[in-house]
Amino acid sequence: MKSNSLVRTAALLGVLCLAVPVFAKPFVKTINITQAAKVGQVTLQAGEYRLSIDGNKVSVQHGKDQVAQSEGRWEERDRKSDYDAVLLGENGQVKEVRFPVRSAYSYSASSS
Repeated sequence: MKSNSLVRTAALLGVLCLAVPVFAKPFVKTINITQAAKVGQVTLQAGEYRLSIDGNKVSVQHGKDQVAQSEGRWEERDRKSDYDAVLLGENGQVKEVRFPVRSAYSYSASSS
């Protein structure tokens, strides 16, 4: 009887662990861009922006206005970044945004 109860409890905990990411809040972080950078089709000028990452959707705000959005994905790294960093490609397209609190966030080639 006890082992049946233990198996049921373990199964319930397993299902809950799988469901928790569905209810996760968006990751929000303020970043500083030191030169012009493209997110999707939008070119952002140097300044302070707020990134909101919700699953694969990335929204960029400047002040109270949403100025860009794109798609991306979390990529696992061997270790966390020591600081915030925005990595640009040769055409000024944002390739990665790294945070010291989580794995690097890499943008897909989406043009949205």
